[in-house]
Amino acid sequence: MTKRRLPKPDELKQILRPKPIVLNPTDRRLANAHTIADLRTIARKRTPRAAFDYTDGAAELEDSLRRARQAYRRIEFHPNVLRGVSDVDTTREILGKTSALPFAFAPTGFTRMMQHEGESAVARVAERNGIPVGLSTMATTSIEDLAAAAPGARKWFQLYVWRDHGAGEDLMNRAWEHGYDTLMLTVDTPVGGARLRDVRNGLTIPPALTLKTFLDGATHPAWWFNLLTTEPLNFASLNHFGGTVAELLNKLFDPTLNFDDLDWVRRTWPGKLVVKGVQNVDDARDVVKHGADAVLISNHGGRQLDRAPTPLELLPAVLDELQGGAEVWIDTGILSGGDIVAAIARGADAVLVGRAFLYGLMAGGERGVQRCVDILRTELVRTMQLLGVRTLKDLTPSHTTLR
Repeated sequence: MTKRRLPKPDELKQILRPKPIVLNPTDRRLANAHTIADLRTIARKRTPRAAFDYTDGAAELEDSLRRARQAYRRIEFHPNVLRGVSDVDTTREILGKTSALPFAFAPTGFTRMMQHEGESAVARVAERNGIPVGLSTMATTSIEDLAAAAPGARKWFQLYVWRDHGAGEDLMNRAWEHGYDTLMLTVDTPVGGARLRDVRNGLTIPPALTLKTFLDGATHPAWWFNLLTTEPLNFASLNHFGGTVAELLNKLFDPTLNFDDLDWVRRTWPGKLVVKGVQNVDDARDVVKHGADAVLISNHGGRQLDRAPTPLELLPAVLDELQGGAEVWIDTGILSGGDIVAAIARGADAVLVGRAFLYGLMAGGERGVQRCVDILRTELVRTMQLLGVRTLKDLTPSHTTLR
């Protein structure tokens, strides 16, 4: 029979250790977020449906986004053991400058609609963590204000070429004058994609206080309070626009865009040039011939052409074609540090994350974006250690199989 006894007080003291009480509600929420999926769950609860769906959704049946995420789930890792991985180096050289992590914050539109702190909060986190940050043509913070918010951050500007080249030239000049060293020319938007969640939600810019949004706002009072008591939403590229998102996109996007426009951008922009939205090998080769320093394999987060190529699957063919003639980056579907490791192991020079940090922003503002970085960094380091690699350069295609 088991002999019983009463526990000693010091033994109970070791066991009965209540978690410290966190008074700040934002810190309390974020402490419960251990993955990007957790941040998404918090974001969904704190953000009105239309604004959340603008971030979370994609085009038509959303197959492009679904397939991109499934591709990362199909990755099988092949670890090495007995390699001594107490110290892991996560730095990466991206277009000639060192980044503390192998990813950057992608340019995103309407960011202050997601959460009032917006692009400035994102840029401050990027500056603090030593990673690049992109600013969109459709940003809700100006080129100048972002530069002032994070003067030490490595800043990139994302450009849509309009029918009016003069407007594009003005944006490029302003970006260069304020320290943006890289231009990201987006080329997969001759017209706007059919983002059906936005259509069904009747999303407008700025949000309209209809009966539907009023009822939704009643369950998200903090979001509406912050929207109404901070600077009105405006865009770096437009003085004013009232209408649906679809109408805005079709006003901005240019179906006549061609390689002559790319040549014009290359002549005009003095810094590094990335062409964003490449989705086949021939286009990757051609944009490099026309002066691109990097190719971003991207289907726009699944938000343009549904059933578009999956970037992770397309990556090896583009690498074989370019043979080191330009850097090759990818985005879409990346929601963990393990996903980032998989992309780097399969040959990507860098990775862009978008929805991940937006979930963090919606969940907790600047602190939520920092929580996103903390999660991705922790997962990245742990995955590298479990694979038996100490630096990102040690990652090779032999470490992964796409099942």
